[in-house]
Amino acid sequence: MTEPSPLTRRVAAEGLGAFFLFACVIGSGIMAEQLSGGNGAVALLANTLATGAILFVLITIFGPISGAHMNPAVSLVAASRRELKWADAGAYVAAQLLFGILGAWAAHWMFDLPTLQLSVKPRPGLGRAIGEFIATFGLILTILGTVRFRASWVPATVALYITAAYWFTSSTSFANPAITVARSLSDTFAGIAPRDVPLFIVAQLAGAGAGALVAIPLFDRS
Repeated sequence: MTEPSPLTRRVAAEGLGAFFLFACVIGSGIMAEQLSGGNGAVALLANTLATGAILFVLITIFGPISGAHMNPAVSLVAASRRELKWADAGAYVAAQLLFGILGAWAAHWMFDLPTLQLSVKPRPGLGRAIGEFIATFGLILTILGTVRFRASWVPATVALYITAAYWFTSSTSFANPAITVARSLSDTFAGIAPRDVPLFIVAQLAGAGAGALVAIPLFDRS
C-alpha cells in the first residue's frame, strides 16, 4: 500500500491545482468574451473546452499526490468518508480558496484588468440553485463511481462530466464553493454577483452531501 504524501506536499498540490484551474476558468472566459463578438454560446463553448482540458491535466498530475480535489465539496466528502483527516481537509480547503483567488487575480493581470474586482453579473433564482445541487451531486457520483470501478479514468470522467454539466445545468456548473467565491471577485464573463454566492454554496454542499449518501449503497456495497 502506497504511503500518503506529507501534508505540506499535498496542500501544495491542492494550491497549485486550484491556482491553475481558477485562472483557466476566469482567463478563458475573458478570452472567449473578447473573441466571440458578442456570441454568448460561442463564448461559453470556448470556456467549457478550456475548463475540461485543464481539469484532465491537473487531475492527472496532482491526483497521485493529493487526490486533486481543488474543491472544498470534494475534500469535505473525502473527510466524511474517512479517506482524509478533518484537519487535513481544513488545510486543503484553505489552500484551494487562497490559491484559487490568486489564480483569479492572475487572470486579471494577464489581461491587464484591475486586480481587485467584485462581479455585478447576477445569477439569481431557485432554478440556478437546483442546477448547482444537481451539478455537484453528479460530480461526487462521478468521482466516487470512477474511483470504485475504474480509478485510472478519473481525470477523463471528471473532465467530461464538467464539460457536459456546463451545458445541461442552468447554472453552468460551478459545482465548487471555492471557485464560486473566486468568481465573485471577477467582474468578467465567469463572474457571479456576491449576493448570489450564499445560495450557490448551500446548494453545492447539499448536492455533495446527497451524492455521498447515494454512493454508499450504490458503489460501496457493490
